[in-house]
Amino acid sequence: MSEETNTAEKTKAEEQSPSKESIPYHEQVEEYGGGHIQDWLLVVYCVLFVWALYYGYTYWGGLGPGLDY
Repeated sequence: MSEETNTAEKTKAEEQSPSKESIPYHEQVEEYGGGHIQDWLLVVYCVLFVWALYYGYTYWGGLGPGLDY
C-alpha cells in the first residue's frame, strides 16, 4: 500500500514540475541546500561587504590625489 502511495505522489510531482528535457539548458537551475544560503555563508558575505566599504572609504575616499586640504 505504501509503495502505491509513494508512486502516486512521485507521479503527481513529476506532472506538476516540468522535466529537465523540456526546459532549455541555459534556463536549468541546479538546487543546492534547498535554495537557501547557509548561515555561515551569509556571515561571510556580510563581513566581506563591511570590509569592502571600509577599504573603499579608507583608500579610495576623499577628494582624490593631491586635493586633500
